[in-house]
Amino acid sequence: MTALTLAVADVHKQFRGATALAGAALRIEPGTLHGLIGPDGAGKTTLLRTLVGLLHPDRGTVVYQQDGRDVPLLVARPFIAYMPQQQSLYPDLSIQEHLEFFRDLYQIEYEAFAARARRLLRLTRLEDFKDRSAGHLSGGMYKKLGLMCALLPTPAALLLDEPTNGVDPISRREFWDLLYTLRDDGIAILIATAYMDEAERCDTVHLMEGGRIWSAGAPRRILAEEGASHFAELFVRRAAAGA
Repeated sequence: MTALTLAVADVHKQFRGATALAGAALRIEPGTLHGLIGPDGAGKTTLLRTLVGLLHPDRGTVVYQQDGRDVPLLVARPFIAYMPQQQSLYPDLSIQEHLEFFRDLYQIEYEAFAARARRLLRLTRLEDFKDRSAGHLSGGMYKKLGLMCALLPTPAALLLDEPTNGVDPISRREFWDLLYTLRDDGIAILIATAYMDEAERCDTVHLMEGGRIWSAGAPRRILAEEGASHFAELFVRRAAAGA
C-alpha cells in the first residue's frame, strides 16, 4: 500500500473578512489515528477541506508526501478519501447498488471490486443488509455505507468530518472499532469531532479553537501535562480564561 503523509503549516483562510483558519498546523502520519478536536466553529471543516484541495489557503503551505517524497496534490488526490458531514448518498439505492455505483465512478475492475466489497461488508457488518435502501438505514448504518463508498478505491489517507455526529452509542463504538482496523492496515486517518470523549480514542489529538491548533500530542500526555481529567475540562478552562 502507498504510504501518504499530509501536513499543513501556518495555514490562514478568511471568508468575507471572517477568519476561519489563523495559522493552523498539523501533520498526519500513515498508520496513525489522528483526532481534530474542537467545538463547532473552531475551523475543523475548513482545515479538512483545505487538506483535500477543496479550498486553497490564503497563506501557508500544504504538503503531501507519498512513500517519503513530496508530490503535488494532483498525484496525491487519488489516494485521499474524504467523508464530509453531509454525505451524498441516494435514498432509493440499496447498499449493494451504492457500491456498484462507486465501482463505476472509480473505474474499479470487477474482480478487485468484488473482493473489496466483500471485505467492507464484513468489516461493517452490513452483509445481511446489502439489499436495503439507504433511505431505510439507521444513522449508524448510513454512516458505515458512506465510509464503505469512500474506501472502495483503497485510499492511503482517510479524512472524516464528524462521522459519528447523531449516531447512537453502540454504533459509535462499532464505527471506532472499524477505524482501528483501517489504522492497523496502514491508513493515515484524521477524524474531526466535537465529541470530547472521542479525543481519548485517538493515537494523537490536535486541539483546535479559533482557527488554530493550540495543543497536539498523545491524549494521556496532554491531560497529564494540563492536570485535567478529560478534554472537555480543558476547553471549559480556556473559555473561562478568555483564550
